Amino acid sequence: MDRFSPKFIVLIVGVFIFLLFFNKLYKTVPAGHVAVVTLFGKVKTDYYKEGLHVPVNPLYKWHLYDARQKTHTETANVPTQDQLQTKVDVSVQYRLNGPMAPSILKETGSMEGLIEVHLVPKLRSLLREQGKSIKRAEDFFLEETQSSLQGSLEISLKDYCESKGLDIQAVLIRDITLPQFISTAIEAKKEREQAVEKQKAELERFRTEQQQLVAKAEAERKAAEEEAIRRKVIADVQAYEIEKIIKATGNNPTYVQLQALETLKAISADPSAKIYFIDGKSSTPLPLLHMGEQ
Repeated sequence: MDRFSPKFIVLIVGVFIFLLFFNKLYKTVPAGHVAVVTLFGKVKTDYYKEGLHVPVNPLYKWHLYDARQKTHTETANVPTQDQLQTKVDVSVQYRLNGPMAPSILKETGSMEGLIEVHLVPKLRSLLREQGKSIKRAEDFFLEETQSSLQGSLEISLKDYCESKGLDIQAVLIRDITLPQFISTAIEAKKEREQAVEKQKAELERFRTEQQQLVAKAEAERKAAEEEAIRRKVIADVQAYEIEKIIKATGNNPTYVQLQALETLKAISADPSAKIYFIDGKSSTPLPLLHMGEQ
């Protein structure tokens, strides 16, 4: 009797083959990716989304494509109607169209090939074409020029790349570098404009100061006029009082003598005050009492 029966040998071989091909009976596609398979060099028309796929043909050869959004940057010299070239930096945001992954594998092989074969040449061509519609290189700094350029590039790229398996999300102008002599001229122009603005600001400051000085002088003039009027009123009042006093004293000598007595009383209240008699034989020997006498 043989040591191993044919059935046992077949079982062992079957287990070995199963273990050998077990990891090829399923496939996991990473998140944000799609997969395309080939069998003996022939591309299958179906594509595989992210996730686990089981069972699969162990003879399949798998090709992964990243379907997440990516950005391609491009720098190109763009000629304008004035025959000058301006360096323009552009960013293109795109993502792979998953269902078209099998045709991409057939035509360009990889995502890098797709970008190099279709996106880059078309983008450069569109930049040159759009530049021909711009009259002067310095017009690139105008907001409407940049907006028009971005919009035209985005529409044209979307139309072209859609059939190639690329979904264009956005086209953005990152930077614009004018020819050196234009940049120098623009900087000089800016400096002149800044100098003019500075002079205008200085002139406005001087005008404001002068207006303030005029306003101050006008206020002082009005204040002086008001003060003069006030003093004139006071002087008129005092003159009126003096006039009345003169009239009163001229017509009433007794009133003057009464005021003289009141003054003497005030003087006598001071211990250091001295009173001198003018004429002892007079009926009014005290000082001041003769005021009002003719």
